[in-house]
Amino acid sequence: MNITDRIYEKKLAENDAPGSFPLIKEAAKCIKCMRCINVCDKIQSVNAWELRGTGARAAIGAAGGKTISESGCTLCGQCITHCPVAALKERSDEERVIAALGDPDLITVIQIAPAVRAAWAESMKLTAEKANVGRLVSLTRALGFNYVFDTDFSADLTVMEETSELIERLKSGKKYKYPLFTSCCPAWVTFAKERFPDAAENLSSTKSPQQMFGAAVKGYFAGLIGENPSKIFSVSVMPCLAKKKEAADSPNAFENGRDVDAVITTRELARMITSANHDVEAAEEENFDSPLGLASGAGVIFGTTGGVSEAVLRTAYYFITGKNPSPDCFSNVRENDNGMRKYTIDIAGAKVSLGIASGLRNARRLIEMIESGEEHFDIVEIMACPGGCSGGGGQPIHDGFELAAQRAEILKTLDCSSEIRFAHENPSIKRIYDEYYGAPLSEKAHAELHTK
Repeated sequence: MNITDRIYEKKLAENDAPGSFPLIKEAAKCIKCMRCINVCDKIQSVNAWELRGTGARAAIGAAGGKTISESGCTLCGQCITHCPVAALKERSDEERVIAALGDPDLITVIQIAPAVRAAWAESMKLTAEKANVGRLVSLTRALGFNYVFDTDFSADLTVMEETSELIERLKSGKKYKYPLFTSCCPAWVTFAKERFPDAAENLSSTKSPQQMFGAAVKGYFAGLIGENPSKIFSVSVMPCLAKKKEAADSPNAFENGRDVDAVITTRELARMITSANHDVEAAEEENFDSPLGLASGAGVIFGTTGGVSEAVLRTAYYFITGKNPSPDCFSNVRENDNGMRKYTIDIAGAKVSLGIASGLRNARRLIEMIESGEEHFDIVEIMACPGGCSGGGGQPIHDGFELAAQRAEILKTLDCSSEIRFAHENPSIKRIYDEYYGAPLSEKAHAELHTK
């Protein structure tokens, strides 16, 4: 036909996510490999992505012709970590954080989540010995933050509140169709509210460690340093995209702004450290600031599937018997059995039935078993990402490799080497209750640390 040139302009699909949404798709980069569709459908059972059109007109888009923000996306971020060409990414909040660091009128506070310490240096080629939390604290402080704190502290706080909530439920003598569901994972909370509303009514009212920390910083800590909460800019480093939306949408403990002002992922923090041109290997190891930097090993294991359950069981045993168990006597709940497992724990004659799931397809299976009457639990821990937060959608990406289990081993080692293994033995937790909250489930604790 003697056609030697392309005479029709090829039009690429437009991006279909609003700029404010934590997940961004750059359509021009997409190679239509359909990994995002497969992980969203087959691993997560969320079905937020679909293939549209055929042939040269084929494109990946949000399901139902909607934008991704309207498609039921939970922001687990697994599509991002499985995209081979970076066509999917998180909304960057680095510029907002850098602007706050440069504002002399703001006090900048940052909290670092448990799973971050197991992955932050994966792109920096540090040895395992040097990629430790002390060096992470030092490099983060060098970015200009006034205070560097540990989310493990508020994980301990979460243990105190959630364990008390569980024991109150057990002592009530009522028979519940649904168990108490953990509420630490915002992607799971979104999934439950949109797809299993009856189950969602039984979510723990305890805020996530991120949001608890934000409330503690703007309430308790602001009082300690004698500053107005409005002067504090609170940042969190999370292995997760859903935390960005959680910080924006969660009920705030105080009227003058958010409890957490900005959320950056592990990848974003790594970029900030690299961009600052600090000698990462030569950085001195430093400790977290006090008092919100002291945490137990129980707080560390929040970063892996089963870790929340184990931390709660350690303290539940103490609350029920008045004695500490061996800190490792419940460690089997962290064993991964294809992403879903169940246990019955005997605590001084009291039987506590426990369900654990990681990955939202497994969460769906577990809830369907509960709703059909096939299974009954007292408490269920669910993490949206396979392997828990260590495999979160904001963690470093290694195409073709799943590193959640490897990172979980790092957290396990940190727990075992911790001087404090129980949340209720953390001196800073005792202090914050003595000086500020009074007791778990108190009126003040409910007002600032719970969603209802």
